[in-house]
Amino acid sequence: MRAQLAKIAIIAATLLGLVFLVQPAAAHKPGASTLSSADASDLRTAMRKLWEDHVTWTRNYIVSALAGLDDADAVAQRLLKNQDDIGAAIAPYYGEAAGQKLAQLLRDHILIAADVVAAAKAGTGEQLSSAQQKWQANGDDIAAFLSAANPHWGKPETGSMLRQHLSFTTNEVVARLKKDWAADIKAYDDGHVHMLMFADMLADGIARQFPAKFKRTAARVPSH
Repeated sequence: MRAQLAKIAIIAATLLGLVFLVQPAAAHKPGASTLSSADASDLRTAMRKLWEDHVTWTRNYIVSALAGLDDADAVAQRLLKNQDDIGAAIAPYYGEAAGQKLAQLLRDHILIAADVVAAAKAGTGEQLSSAQQKWQANGDDIAAFLSAANPHWGKPETGSMLRQHLSFTTNEVVARLKKDWAADIKAYDDGHVHMLMFADMLADGIARQFPAKFKRTAARVPSH
């Protein structure tokens, strides 16, 4: 029992090291919305649904993988589909190639996360460290891709938001390994709220970059 607890403590300390590395300098503070039409509101709602699915199915995968449940592979496939859905959501604005590129980057994000969870569960420090480094580099690649596509998605802010997402996800893994259920629930709740903020930032940026697509049409007054 003591040996098992010591193993978990080592894993938790390693993962918490990643949390320290990925903490942003300051939390994102959403500004006043620039969305100006019903269509833009629909975009925000759709974007929120996609990124809620991202954190929800990530959570389900963490639970299933760490517990060794039979549904882990099926959950992983559903999670990967979500990345394709996110890519498809930006294709109308940035083109099919850009949508596919984002989907691939996000798929890599999920596959690397699966490696992090597996290494943490197994207690293999070297593999865990390597997966963590790849995870961070992938987050930087996603931030670079998004900031290049839209001037309203600044690279420092976008990178900070993605690093915070890694932090919350890491906190979930650590808490579940330690069986600290209160901390586990808090990590998910915090990560959920954060992901909604990220989704709003993306939707707002699209509306600002393509105002003609979201311009409100004035109602016509019938003549008498």
